[in-house]
Formats: sequence, structure tokens, C-alpha cells
Amino acid sequence: MRSSARFVARCALILLHTLCLMDGAKGQQQCTEMDYYYEYTECDSTGSRWRVAIPKHPGSCTGLPQPVRGTECTFSCKAGEFLEMSAQECTQCAAGSYSLGSGIRFDQWDTMPSGFSSLATSLGNDLHRDAQLSCNSSSWVPQGNYLESNRDECTVSLIYAVHLKKQGSVSFEYQYPDKTLLFEFFIQNDQCQEMDQSADTKWLKLTNHGEWATHTVDLKSGTNILYWRTGGVVMGSNVVKPVLLKNIQIEGVAYTSECFPCKAGTFSRVPGSSVCESCPRDTYSGHGASSCTPCNTSTQYAEEESAECKNRPPCSKKDYFQIHAPCDQEGKTQVMYKWIEPKICLEGVSGAETLPESGEQEECPPCNPGFYNNDTATCSPCPTGTYSDGLKPCQRCPAGTEPILGYEYKWWNVLPSNMKTSCFNVGNSKCDRMSGWEAARDHIHSGAGGSDNDYLILNIHVPGFKLPTSVSTQSVTEFGRITFEFETACTADCEFYFMMDINRKSTTVVQSWEKTQKRQTYTHVMTKNAPVSFTWAFQRTNQPSDVRRYVNDVARIFSITVTNAVDGVSSSCRACALSTQASSSGCVPCPPGHYIDSVTSKCLECPRNSYLQPHGTSGSDACKACGPASRSDKDHKLCYSDCHFTHTEGNVTLTFDFSLLGSAGSLMNGPKFTSKGTKYFHMFNISLCGGQDHMAVCSDNVTDVSVSSSQGEKAEGPSAVKTFICQSTIIPASRQGFHSALSSQSINLADTFLGATVDDNLDGIQARPALFPKKSKKVPDVNFFYRSLEGTSSCESGRSTVVTLRCNPEMSTKGVVSVPSECPEGTCDGCTFHFFWESSGACPTCTERDYHLIEGVCKGGHQDMLYVWTEPKLCIGGVTLPEKKTVPCEGMEFWTRLGAGMGIFTAVLLVCLTCYFWKKNKRLEYKYSRLVMSANKDCEMPVADSCAVMEGENEGDMEDEVVYTKPSLLGKLKAIASKGNGERYENVQLNSSHSKALVWS
Repeated sequence: MRSSARFVARCALILLHTLCLMDGAKGQQQCTEMDYYYEYTECDSTGSRWRVAIPKHPGSCTGLPQPVRGTECTFSCKAGEFLEMSAQECTQCAAGSYSLGSGIRFDQWDTMPSGFSSLATSLGNDLHRDAQLSCNSSSWVPQGNYLESNRDECTVSLIYAVHLKKQGSVSFEYQYPDKTLLFEFFIQNDQCQEMDQSADTKWLKLTNHGEWATHTVDLKSGTNILYWRTGGVVMGSNVVKPVLLKNIQIEGVAYTSECFPCKAGTFSRVPGSSVCESCPRDTYSGHGASSCTPCNTSTQYAEEESAECKNRPPCSKKDYFQIHAPCDQEGKTQVMYKWIEPKICLEGVSGAETLPESGEQEECPPCNPGFYNNDTATCSPCPTGTYSDGLKPCQRCPAGTEPILGYEYKWWNVLPSNMKTSCFNVGNSKCDRMSGWEAARDHIHSGAGGSDNDYLILNIHVPGFKLPTSVSTQSVTEFGRITFEFETACTADCEFYFMMDINRKSTTVVQSWEKTQKRQTYTHVMTKNAPVSFTWAFQRTNQPSDVRRYVNDVARIFSITVTNAVDGVSSSCRACALSTQASSSGCVPCPPGHYIDSVTSKCLECPRNSYLQPHGTSGSDACKACGPASRSDKDHKLCYSDCHFTHTEGNVTLTFDFSLLGSAGSLMNGPKFTSKGTKYFHMFNISLCGGQDHMAVCSDNVTDVSVSSSQGEKAEGPSAVKTFICQSTIIPASRQGFHSALSSQSINLADTFLGATVDDNLDGIQARPALFPKKSKKVPDVNFFYRSLEGTSSCESGRSTVVTLRCNPEMSTKGVVSVPSECPEGTCDGCTFHFFWESSGACPTCTERDYHLIEGVCKGGHQDMLYVWTEPKLCIGGVTLPEKKTVPCEGMEFWTRLGAGMGIFTAVLLVCLTCYFWKKNKRLEYKYSRLVMSANKDCEMPVADSCAVMEGENEGDMEDEVVYTKPSLLGKLKAIASKGNGERYENVQLNSSHSKALVWS
């Protein structure tokens, strides 16, 4: 569109020029070369164009040159030349300027160059959020020698459009040290369509702190719209390390119609230069200089590539430093004071400090472990196969032992030979004034640097790790570890970094600390055997600065220990396994999962369900038992859950099978918004069961994508976290921000499984049942306890995690993973994470006690036997319900008939018994009367007419009374039984007339 507009404008000017010639207006002066300039029209379909003269002030003069045919559209000049439009020939650039021929370069950033624009948007998807308005102030900022991105999480794009007549390229230098910031470079055509681009050219790689990297991308002919886009993920209270850009160079433009003047501080001494040279130290130059002007070095100085000279300040304590000379034959060292070079201060002026006198002697510190004093006043490493504690001469290890390799630096008379120190300035590639770190006897500390935002670098390279001979590489998860003790003392916003670069591929920040930190120890475990460089960097402030205001802010490192370093020295020995052959006395490797018996020095396998500790001592103590409900893998490397759990309470045993939950669970909580409106989520991946092959993986699809594709890494990428539980920060795809969902900031939450139990405490980790209130207690919750052995600045003992499993038969077997409502981030203190997994798959396995029998009604001689689950059903899987059965039965008609028959039989029996006893009673009465009669006869008693009371007689007048007691039914039955025993008599008791009664029983 712009090209078409220019073409129309030029045609209009040509027409105007022609009309002016035809009119021959009177009173107008003739145009000179100062009144117009030349430009080419757009190329036509034949590839030709016209050169036309464009007046600087239309109508101010007459007699513009006629349009003439121009050069071919593909024509371009060589580097150091420009196209002189009057003659349409290539001409050399004058001294003090340069040209790229068919390219353009942007290396001055005092202001935003013409054609560049900065556009700020929010990563959030919500276009109506008020927080988006706060991104309007975010932009790329010129800082003189470089361009700096925004320092917040807003998405800010630096845009530049260029039209190429032929295929070309764009290259630029950048610093990208902060992985919490996303940085991409992509290209669009004139239809705003993103051009095809590989991942390694779109996503830029992280750089070391203070180091510049170069990125080059090919460009197609036509319109190319270049985008440099940055955006934060989750900033919180952290300070963002911005992206820096400089020296943007574009190749492929048709021609350069003018040369570019050299920027201040540079010069080109000869015509036809394609680059400008930097002015040396103590010289300066202005804009477009062909040479540099010396400073008055007695009172002034200038850094390299300076635009002016500066006055030398009076010397202060910031301008010198203290070192220790090498030890002499007497074991003495001298304290030396030296000016920081190059010296920029003045002595002998008012307020100036003088250099303290050198030469004070001190006792030399002892040698570091693994070194010895060879009577040459220097410490030398012990020969291979020997060891020393640094105080005694080197000696060989006893039989049955071997040296332990590594470094243990705790005395710092000089820097060790395998350490390097340097200094990087944010604007330049290196500091101008001094090295980064200095030795100070019992510690090393950061140096003064050239300015407050310099990166002071300390580096140690480890070519690899070598495990002890008797330790199998297949049975350990730790190949080595680095431990260092440090402190920082700061008044500004200083930051101390610990970084790691494996195989010289990509430097990543392992841990960082801000502001003042008390003396503490940090340990990092190496789980991969590969060459690695460990780097410490200290920056006093990340704000642009060219002075030293906070020179007293310092970082100190007291000791550095690296274990199992392949090129290390030995400070002690450890037991090793001996061969079973009598002819061999050397150390032999143990099979995976074996320890060295302290008595026999033989390899013995660790007990079942135990793992071999990486730093275990010899003997059975090297093996540590796995926690409850856990088992070890076959190599005894780690403990894990096999998804089976059993709990016994009283006489009831519950068996759980958590494999129904799946191999892994995921939780994405949120969304959340930062102060700038960026929407983000936290993704948690949980591997509940299984060993090394079933770990959860959290990857970084931003900083890993270019590294993994260019280096052939696995899908996880070099920054992927593979462990039991991990966390990633996810930014969803946005029309205004990045075009696909971004995953970054992956961290390890759990790399060690401690065990599973229904208790609330295990190995010092406390579950919190109050976070997940429970309605029923019939089935207990099962808690899985984990720990991460890697400490952080806020969690010195590492993070810990509790996953609570709860039976809920109303949910699916996969269930739902959630975090406490009180702690939406998953943790309430930042160190202990709590997850709640509610599922029917967390219910115990069904057994016979979980169902009962229901008997149906007997109908037609058949009865249904039905088995149903006891409600609520709190089990899954296991036994199945027995099938419905039908059994024969007797119905109510049978029982009715049987009852009626039994009733009739009982009634007949009672009638018969009644008749029998009545007849029996009569016989007894008769016998009784006979007995009475015989008794009266023997006693000469008057004969009674009757045993009964006669009519008219009064019972009360009778002197003697016969009382007849009617026996009960039971008594009669006993009497019948007594007859069966041969007793044929009855007893009669006669009482006297004195109110006695004759009792018959």
C-alpha cells in the first residue's frame, strides 16, 4: 500500500513537473541540485524503473531534470559504496562513514530509529479487562548502545517493515538471560500472515548473564515485517531481566543511496569502509569522525568507544584491591594492594586516598584437601591413587579401599587452576576494568567491576563424573553433587545466580537469591553423567548504570565441593568390593542394587523393598527400607507404589487397587491474573503409581523447543522435569499475544516416594484433614507422602507433598484432583503441597461382606434368592454379586393344612386325656371311700353313711373335717408314672378334729 502511494505521488510530481515546464511560469528561479533529490519509481512488470527528480519544496523553482530510465531493479552496490543517483553509479563512502552496499544497519539507540515502532498488548484473553490499560506504558526503550525490552509481563512487540528486492537476511545481537520472560522473533508478509519459520529460528535461546548471542534468519524478497516480541509469564515480586537488542543488520535491499555516518566513539579512517572501528581507550570521537581525538590523560580518561573524555576523580578505597602473594619457602604470604587497572583516579589531590603499603606477612593457609605442600611453597594435587587431607603428605589408600575423587575448596590464597573469573557489562561484551572475583584467604568475593550492573562471573568446568568402582551406574540416581557455602551483603537490588550448562548447550539458572542473604549452604544433585559447567554470577543492580555507586555490595563464597569429579583429587578413601577370586586383590564393581559388606568386602544385594542410598556407608546401612505400602524397583534405585494398599482395623481388612485411577493425574487450577492482566494457570502432573518409566513430565515448550530440535534431545527437552509430581505455568493461546499455549517455569515438587498410610503424619510431613472435610468415616482416606530432596531458597529442606485419596462411589474411576480452597495455589506455606483426589477408584476392593441376601416370597413352590450390595456401596471391583437363584419351597397352603391337622390332633388328645383322668378320679374316690370305711371299722369309729356332707348339715359344726385336694394335671401324670414303677398304693393323711384336715395327695 505504501509503495503504491509513493508511486502515485511520484507520478503526480512528474506530471506537475511537466506542466510547470509547459507553462514556463515567469518569476520563478531555475532549480539547482540543492532544490531536489532523486528517487526511483516502482519497478514495472519488465523489471525496469525510472529515475525522477523530486522537489524538496514543490513550486519553489522550475527546470527540474527530465525523468530518465534507471538502473535494473536487481542492481546493488558493494559494501563500502553507495549509489550516486545523479550519475547512477556506485561511489565509495567518504571517510567517517560506512555502507553495507545492499544492507542497512542499526547500531545507535539514543532514540528509536525511524521505521521502528513498539506495540504493547496483554497476554490475557479478556479484551475488556481494566488491567490491560496498564500495558500502555510498556515499550522497548533505547539505552544508547542497545535497546531494552519492558520489565513487566506485558507483551511488547518491536516492529520494523522492510521491502527487499532480492532474498536477504536479518541478523542481530541479543541478551536473553531470564527464562521467566518469553522471547520470540517472527516475520509476517504484507498480508499480515506469519511466514513459515522453524522453531529454532522463532524461539530464541537463553544466554549467559552478560553475554551476547547472534541470531540470523533468512528473508524472502518482497515486504517483510519483522517482530521481536517479549512477554512475561508470572512475575510476582521478582525483578524481570529484560531482553537487550543491538546491531540489527538487514541484507537484501536494492540499493543504498547514501552512506551512514559513524556513531560517536567510532571512526572510519579510509574511504569505502563497510564498518566503523571503535576508538581506543583514552580517546574519543564525535558523530561521523574519521579519526579519534586523544584525551588529556593527566586529568582525563575515556573508556573504549567513548564519545567524550571524563575527568579523573580523586582516588578512593573503591579504586584498589587486596591480594595475597604466592607462599614462600617459609610458608608466609604477603598482603599486596594494587590499583584497579586501568587506573582512572588521581592521587595527590584533595580528598584522594593513597594506596596502602604492601608487604605485611601472614601465615599461608593450608592446602585444600586432595593437595599437598611439595616444599616449593605451592600446593600440588596428590598423584593418582593417593589422598591427603591437605595437612599431611599424600598416601595410598589401604587395601580394600579406593580414593574418593572430587574437589573440596575451602582455602583461597589463589583461585584454583580449573576456575575462571570474568566480568560482563550489559552494554558491552566484557568489563573494562578488572576480573570478576578475588581470592581472600578463607573465601572468595566479588570484585568492584566497572559499573554497578556488571555481571561478575565465576566458573568451574567439570568434564564428567566417575562413580566409585563398586557402585553400579545402573543402581544410582545421583552421579555427583556440588555444594557451596555463601552469603551476600547488599544495599541495592543485587542478585546472586547459580547456573549450569550441560554439554555446552544451554545455560540455565538453577537457583537465584536476591538482596542480602545470611551465610548458608546450597546443594545441587547431578542426575546425568555429562560434562557440565557451573557458574556463579553476581550483579549489584539490574538497572542501567555506568558508575560504581554500590561497590561495597558483595557476594562471598566460603567453600565449594564437587563429588565424583572425573578429574578431581582425593581427600579420603572408601571401602570397595573385592573380587571373589583369591588371585585378585583389586576393587571390582558391584551389580546394581548391591552394597559392600563391611566384614567380607563382598557385594550383597539390598534386602527386598529397600533402596541403595547414593551416599550410604559400607555395610547394610547403605540400604534404606522403603516406606509403608511401597516397594523398590529391581535395581534398588527408588521406592514407588504399585497401586495396591491394604488397611486392617479390628477384624476388617480393606484392600485398595489404585490402578483404576490411571497412570497419572492432572490438575489445572485457575485462572489467575497478574497485576498487568496476564491470564495464567498452574498445571500439576501427578504420577501415583509406578517407577522410573511412569514418571510425570512437565516440559517447557518455549525455551526448550529450539534446544531440543537443534540438539536432538528427547521430547522432554533439556529443561523438562521428570518426577513423581511437577508443576508448570501455562499461558493460554491469545489472539493478542502468543499464538499457542505456552508452558514454562516447570518445577519439581516430589522426587522421592515416602509411603502411603491412613495416618496423618509420615517422616515429619503432616497431612491436614481439615483442608478436606469428610462426611463419612466408613472408608478411611489414604495419604501418599512425597518429598523433593532439592532445596530452594525458601525451602532449605526441599518441598514436600501429600496426595489424599478419598473414596466417592458417585464419581468416575478417574475422579477429580483438586487443591484446598484455603490454598488455591496448592500450598499454604510455599513448601508443603496438598492435593485431594476424590474418585470411585479410591474405594476398597469389594468382598463378601459388602453384599447381603434377600429371600423372595415362596410362590408356586419356588422361591427367589437375590444378592444386593449394601448401601451405600463403598467398594469397587473385587468379587461380583452371586447370580440370582431360585430354590424349591413349601407354600402357605401346606403349612395351613399342617397346622389344621396338628390342631385337630391336639384337640382329640386333650379330650382323651380329660376322659382318662376323669375315669381315674372316680376310681380313686371309690378306693378312698373303701379306705375310710376300713379305717372306721378298725378304730371302731361310727360308720359314716356317706363321705359327702349331708343336706342340712353345717360344715362348721363338724369336729373332724376331711379336706380333699384335687390333684393337678402334673400331679396326676406323676402318679401314673409311679404306677409304672410298681407303686400300687396311695397315701392318705388323717388329721384330728382340731382344725386339722385330711389331705389326700
